[in-house]
Amino acid sequence: MSGETQPANGSRQRIDKWLFFTRMVKSRSLAQSRIQSGHVRINGERVTQPSHMVKVGDKIELILERRDTVLVVKSGGERRGPYEEARLLYEDVTPPPDEAKRLTLYDQAIRTTGAGRPTKKERRAIDKLMSDDD
Repeated sequence: MSGETQPANGSRQRIDKWLFFTRMVKSRSLAQSRIQSGHVRINGERVTQPSHMVKVGDKIELILERRDTVLVVKSGGERRGPYEEARLLYEDVTPPPDEAKRLTLYDQAIRTTGAGRPTKKERRAIDKLMSDDD
């Protein structure tokens, strides 16, 4: 075994290792960069040191690319295992997304006039307009 000893249940663990073990980030270096850029809060306090220790009961707010998550530490990890094992390390208390922000499938399919690429009908109208220079 290497020089790093893993924490026993109930003890403290580095935040970068914990995020890696919970599979919230793909590598410890990505976890460290996310922490240093201020995307992690522990118990409401912004953390910028990857060596900051977390313990059972800490509330972690994590800003990810596509979503924000709020997690409560249930235990420290020993390794980066499968998802089922990683899921036991935390409780997800993320509030559901706002209903106002959520678009229906119909709203997603409809676009405003003039936004994005022209439709086939609009392209034909443009081509007809451009060719009528005679």
